[in-house]
Amino acid sequence: MSKKFLLAVDLGTSGCKITVFDFNGKVMGSWTGEYQTYYPHSGYAEQDPQEWWQVASHGIRGVLEKNTIDPREIAAIGVDGTSWACIPVDKNGTPLRPAMLWLDRRAQKQADWMKERSGENRLIRTSGNPVDPAYITPKILWIKENEPEIYKNTYKFLQSNSYMVYKLTGQYSQDYSQGYGFHFFNISKGSWQEDIADELGISIDFMAPLYHSHEVVGTVTPKAAQETGLVSGIPVVAGGLDAACCTLGAGVIKPGQTQEQGGQAGGMSIQVDKPLIHPKLILGYHVIPNQWLLQGGTVGGSGTLRWFNEQLGTFEQLLGRERGMSPYEIMSEEAQGISPGSDGLIFLPYMAGERSPIWDSKARGVFFGLSYDKTRAHMIRSIMEGVAFSLLHNLETAEEVGAKVEILNSVGGAANSYVWTQIKADVTGKTIHVPFSDHATSLGAAILAGVGAGVYSSFEQAVSETVRIQRIHEPDDKNHRIYQDYYRLYLDLYERLKESFEQLHYMQEASLYARNDI
Repeated sequence: MSKKFLLAVDLGTSGCKITVFDFNGKVMGSWTGEYQTYYPHSGYAEQDPQEWWQVASHGIRGVLEKNTIDPREIAAIGVDGTSWACIPVDKNGTPLRPAMLWLDRRAQKQADWMKERSGENRLIRTSGNPVDPAYITPKILWIKENEPEIYKNTYKFLQSNSYMVYKLTGQYSQDYSQGYGFHFFNISKGSWQEDIADELGISIDFMAPLYHSHEVVGTVTPKAAQETGLVSGIPVVAGGLDAACCTLGAGVIKPGQTQEQGGQAGGMSIQVDKPLIHPKLILGYHVIPNQWLLQGGTVGGSGTLRWFNEQLGTFEQLLGRERGMSPYEIMSEEAQGISPGSDGLIFLPYMAGERSPIWDSKARGVFFGLSYDKTRAHMIRSIMEGVAFSLLHNLETAEEVGAKVEILNSVGGAANSYVWTQIKADVTGKTIHVPFSDHATSLGAAILAGVGAGVYSSFEQAVSETVRIQRIHEPDDKNHRIYQDYYRLYLDLYERLKESFEQLHYMQEASLYARNDI
């Protein structure tokens, strides 16, 4: 039976998406299931990897059955997953504790110790990344200090996609694109820096074998086939970081090309052909060999508008139902009627702190400039503009180390809004291309599978056959000039409020402790 399809498993923060593509990138079937995030204490964020597998295996079987796809026609499987998920497993591949997510910030003490022990600048030069509790290294040290029995019984530390690959194949792997989560991973050489690992008291033996993201790790086992509805023997590639797969799925395969992410969170990924290290940005390998991604990850993305819709969007929800439209389409219409700069209303999109380039977990969202003449539409447009300002902040930071960007390939939910995408073009002064597919991350994972299995002879061929541009947004020079002044004020507002954010944080902590004592 001839092979016709590629299957992608996308492990996101809130749920798992299973998608089947044909070799031209057409979606033949898609399914999404959710799993629970646990917050046992302040600063903790965990998920059960075994629940990932339950949801994914159920979804694979479901998408095959619903779309009458013969699993024998699947040529290969690709997996992508979230960053910095720390999963200690025993020799049987069984998780010894819940996965600590990228949202988990309990390891601040361990991150501070790392800076003292090895020197922050040295760790940044080696790994290309800041020392922050979100990364895996501090989490490993936290387990070592606080859960010694688990640490003692750990065979390997896996990440989200490598755990899923293990469940499918029974083989351990560590792809290059997820290596940036470890501060003893040399980002320039693509190898483990044993002297730093030894210095931190972490054995290299905990690390799984390194694979390029498109390399075949193994094939679907009979046990996995039985649980998923697949057939045994299907090749499974190592896969990679979701943001890197999304970058590939957006068509970014050459240096200078950039993916702009407008999902729940926001950010950008600039492809570079040499490691450009900036202490305020994130550097990792692309899922394409010998290429890197200089990344800026923000908290504010489409999640900011989702918050507005959930808390204040009753009007848009009602009007949307009357007109047969989504509330987000209504919001885009409202925003379009407001002038650039929202008539002096500025929004800081730090709804859950902020990642790059300010790395301030205590920062919070702010509307600045509210007055009686401001409407709901002003608030909506200022949210869109604030997210665009955070994107520009990362792009300008990247320029400090020589990363130049002309065109952005925009993906994620926000890219579906013509108005929001045009605002981003006007704010940044960059041309924006919007690929046709809403499944860029999954498509990237599928492309990896296709290249690994020989469906495509190269990444260039894969992208040319699967990625198509549906819209192009050129920046408006007049609007760009207007936004430059508002952007400078946006930057100034954070600097002026920085100490106030910290003060507010400690006031909230004190109130929490006081309530708990009552």
